[in-house]
Amino acid sequence: DGPTRPHLSASLSKMALATGLAFGAAAASGIALGSSCSAQLSGLVAAKAREGAAAPAQRACPAPAEAAPTSRRQAIADAMGETTIYQGFSMEEARQRADDEQSKVVKKTPQEVLADLQRGNARFWMNTATRPEASAFDRRALISKQFPTVALLSCADSRVPPELIFDQGLGSIFVVRVAGNCLATTTTASLQYAVHHLKVKVLVVLGHELCGAIKAAQLPIEQLQQEPKELSEALLGLKQGLDQGRFKSLEDSRALDREAVTTNVKKQVEALTKDEGIMAKVNSKELLMVGGFYEISSGIVDFFSEVAAK
Repeated sequence: DGPTRPHLSASLSKMALATGLAFGAAAASGIALGSSCSAQLSGLVAAKAREGAAAPAQRACPAPAEAAPTSRRQAIADAMGETTIYQGFSMEEARQRADDEQSKVVKKTPQEVLADLQRGNARFWMNTATRPEASAFDRRALISKQFPTVALLSCADSRVPPELIFDQGLGSIFVVRVAGNCLATTTTASLQYAVHHLKVKVLVVLGHELCGAIKAAQLPIEQLQQEPKELSEALLGLKQGLDQGRFKSLEDSRALDREAVTTNVKKQVEALTKDEGIMAKVNSKELLMVGGFYEISSGIVDFFSEVAAK
């Protein structure tokens, strides 16, 4: 193992240099380096150790003390085998980015926004999602304002993350989540805020396959009354809108599940049509409302009960 030691020593020195450069760049640019940087460097150290004597040892030369922050970042990128250089940016530049992105959003029609959602869901269930997580620059731009195009009332179920199933990034959807995706004072107020102040173009009520709240709401009233007060009231409220008499002819459990969930979604959409402020936005063609059913087993969202200006 003699020949590998000089190479390993040089590699470790190189990693140590990269670590020092990283913290120097952080201090110069005001960016904090967390545990992820340490983890990445540790992984690189281990990888270099496994390389053995495959490559000749090289001496890493420290950057001049007077090097600019960009040079330090370049040295870090070189040490890690990366080509991207992350430049700094000011809050003024971040605010300008937010203004530019918002100007694009404002130009979209409700129909275009709904089409974006449909395309995003198609990418999700076809396993071609882009996962558009924002860069550090984009995240900083969102500090000054938010301008989502969609407000979405969905269930709190952990299997139904709206941003993922529609393949949307940070700041794209104003999400209101509650068990059974039902309207109450706080959920209605949240949607009103999104419509009147955030100027969203589409309002979606999204139910999903095998919703526990809807399934529980079909239990006998006596059994629901044994639950804690708030939970009992919520389930009884859902039960009132299900019209269970229609389900008696359904023998297939999956068909019954879908019918119950979509019935609840339609009830919530119908309730929103009684909101004068929201309907004023619909009638002026600024807003489109629609219900949706998310099939967990396939990943597909079906839209229905669209409410739009005539």
